[in-house]
Amino acid sequence: MPDAAPPTPTPPPSLPRRLVTALRRWVDSGAGGPVDPQAADRVDWPRILPFVVLHLGCLGVLWVGWSPVAVGVALGLYLLRMFAITGFYHRYFSHRSFKTSRAAQFVFAVLGNSAVQRGPLWWAAHHRKHHRHSDEAKDVHSPHVHGFWWSHMGWITNRANFATDFVQVPDFMRYRELRWLDRFNVVVPVLLAVGLYVTGEWLGPAWGTSGMQLLVWGFFLSTTVLFHATCSINSVAHVIGKRRYDTRDHSRNNWWLALLTLGEGWHNNHHRYPAAVRQGHRWYEIDFTSYGLALLARLGVIWDRKSLPRHVLEGRVKP
Repeated sequence: MPDAAPPTPTPPPSLPRRLVTALRRWVDSGAGGPVDPQAADRVDWPRILPFVVLHLGCLGVLWVGWSPVAVGVALGLYLLRMFAITGFYHRYFSHRSFKTSRAAQFVFAVLGNSAVQRGPLWWAAHHRKHHRHSDEAKDVHSPHVHGFWWSHMGWITNRANFATDFVQVPDFMRYRELRWLDRFNVVVPVLLAVGLYVTGEWLGPAWGTSGMQLLVWGFFLSTTVLFHATCSINSVAHVIGKRRYDTRDHSRNNWWLALLTLGEGWHNNHHRYPAAVRQGHRWYEIDFTSYGLALLARLGVIWDRKSLPRHVLEGRVKP
């Protein structure tokens, strides 16, 4: 009996078709169907074009100049959105470190989405997998497995990492508003960018700024710096710093990263006990995010914050 003929390989989609699919996915992250396994480990250049434009937009400061208002808006949006990433995307959606109402949960998701780090379910799913496989082969952004620059930003350009792994976030899948925000995660950033431009044009004559200046400083520059500060926790905080606890990974505490990220730099502390709402385990370890969450608790917006058990502080410590 003759051998069966080998299956005919599926030809890759044409360039125009790939461009159309990429354009659809800019707006709808669920468009285009599953990723071809043979192409999963490649950089999806058409898909990451907005990411490239975001960085190139920072060069606009050479043309628009600066003003106290523009710099203040950039700094304010950096701090607000960093708090949203660390306090909401990370400590709430990824680790359930406190409880809140459904309405506040959606507001938290919108604020986190404005940081242009995709949807809350996508972010939480990736982070939960990171903790399960930290610095192992399945950790897609481990600098010890994949190299420093891949862990810092290369992994988000990978086709296999664009889709949300809903299996990792069953606790939030029942909220249709979160599913919608995760799927159409470009809507909030676009509204923020347009709002900054319109505000700059409206206030420009009185405040010494302009629409383009607020757009460049408040959106492009602020968002890019925010992105790299956040990604430094994946890369720098697993390479540079001190290890208080003998965790199974290479996580490290880094004080200057903690200041830059409002508390996330106490990364070895966090990997020792991820559920705690506070990541600074000593009184002198500044954790601005935990202070902000404490204020929200006093206001009744959140409750049931998970504290740090005494046995963690008294556990195995690196010499």
